[in-house]
Amino acid sequence: MLRLTDLKLPLDHDDAALPAAIIERLGIHADELTSFTVAKRSYDARRRGAIVLIYSVDVETPREADILQRLELDPEDAAAGEQGDGAVASGNGKVGASPDTSYRFVAHASDAMPLRPLVIGTGPCGLFAALVLAQMGFRPIVLERGKAVRERTVDTFGLWRKKVLNPESNVQFGEGGAGTFSDGKLYSQISDKRHHGRKVLTEFVAAGAPDEILYVSKPHIGTFRLVSMVEHMRATIESLGGEIRFSSRVDDLLVESDADGVRHVRGVTLADGEAIRSDHVVMALGHSARDTFAMLHTRGVFLEAKPFSIGFRIEHPQSLVDAARFGPQTGHPLLGAADYKLVHHARNGRSVYSFCMCPGGTVVAAASEPGRVVTNGMSQYSRNERNANAAIVVGITPEDYLPYAPEGGPLAGIALQRHWESNAFALGGGEYEAPGQLVGDLLAGRASSAFGSVVPSYTPGVRLGDLSGALPEYAITAIREALPAFDRQLRGFAMHDALLTGVETRTSSPLRITRHADGQSLNTRGLFPAGEGAGYAGGILSAGVDGIKAAESVAMAMVAAGHARAA
Repeated sequence: MLRLTDLKLPLDHDDAALPAAIIERLGIHADELTSFTVAKRSYDARRRGAIVLIYSVDVETPREADILQRLELDPEDAAAGEQGDGAVASGNGKVGASPDTSYRFVAHASDAMPLRPLVIGTGPCGLFAALVLAQMGFRPIVLERGKAVRERTVDTFGLWRKKVLNPESNVQFGEGGAGTFSDGKLYSQISDKRHHGRKVLTEFVAAGAPDEILYVSKPHIGTFRLVSMVEHMRATIESLGGEIRFSSRVDDLLVESDADGVRHVRGVTLADGEAIRSDHVVMALGHSARDTFAMLHTRGVFLEAKPFSIGFRIEHPQSLVDAARFGPQTGHPLLGAADYKLVHHARNGRSVYSFCMCPGGTVVAAASEPGRVVTNGMSQYSRNERNANAAIVVGITPEDYLPYAPEGGPLAGIALQRHWESNAFALGGGEYEAPGQLVGDLLAGRASSAFGSVVPSYTPGVRLGDLSGALPEYAITAIREALPAFDRQLRGFAMHDALLTGVETRTSSPLRITRHADGQSLNTRGLFPAGEGAGYAGGILSAGVDGIKAAESVAMAMVAAGHARAA
């Protein structure tokens, strides 16, 4: 099979245009095109009013060998030389052998397995670690501190509608992880030479996601679909011998040192006192599992502070973003609601950028600790809400954490987060309302007293005022400089009535649970840190991919341990 890339067609092309373009590209006759499938479809909207679709397609033709020879590509060399997009470099860089994206298990469990592996967390990373371990026959035990996804949804709405926070069941904690209450974005910029991302998307389709996520360039699902998909994946894991326990918070890690002083995991202790023995534990924590991070630090697991970002959510009319990006082609069904990605390097040395952009979505309350306010964004699959929202965040480094934790250490970033989240709670009035300000007023240096044309989507509510004290001074300065710069990139971005809501502090984990190349903790054998909380992923797709990698590492370690026992 051949992979053709960079086939450009008008947005409103007819059904015959794509096969005609394939035939022309390959220089074959119409009856020599046996079949084709779309591997990827994206668009180029740099010229408003002249948006083009860009296709990559996989083609079957009896002329395949002749075409590869004409391009001076040996089929075996072509199969070994795939590029990042799955195509192989050819004479014109646009035709090659299709990559093999099928997933192959690295191991299978033996009948004699003294202890089952543990997976901590049921976010995307934990779910895929558990799923792949179960598919390989290892029957994992999965421990989740929060509730099953539908019960968790009730608790989450309790904060949004009644201002009642359940610290163990909320946007951050519970089945599906933080990604369940998000836009459901399924794209990433990670290097993925083994096509683990394809495995993630394929399993999502099997769980009920639309087939289009396999080929559109920026696939998304939305919260309501994710709920049923997560339940389907849970059922699959259980049908393969896995066990999932909810309301099972891990409060301690059991560690022993051998005669050589090497530390080994021996299991965990739950909040109710139950000890579960295991020599292989996947720590698939979310980025908000602060108490678990502290426990790991106390138990001597190697952690290190890492950079992350803080800022605000910004809301605009979705119609403004659509018009700025798509012009007269706004509303085309293949385009949907427009998104954006903006970056500005401020004069004070800070980088400001848009993050987690949610077209046609809402700003949501994402707190997980009492007395603190945290914002995030989400969309449904339809993306048809009135407002667009995104985080506008400023990059910070471990040096910035010291004013909040003078002793430093790997938990210092958490101290910074807690400080500004508590400050936002106070600015919002102390009942989980969020502080807000109009963009025009922030730029003018005055407090806001009335909403304009942008009605806030955040519940429990937004209290207008002055956000200049809601973040460190260097962050406010950088954001004030960035907003007019973003307006030059996306017309109307700095409109007076655009609404800023604070604060966004959970862009990524503030620390890393550092691991070796074999997936195990730097100083604790049998502990496999993975996903967002461990500092190795950012988003649903990359977290799922990291979960697959963790499962593979555990499987190979368990097989090696079995061979050692047999010897």
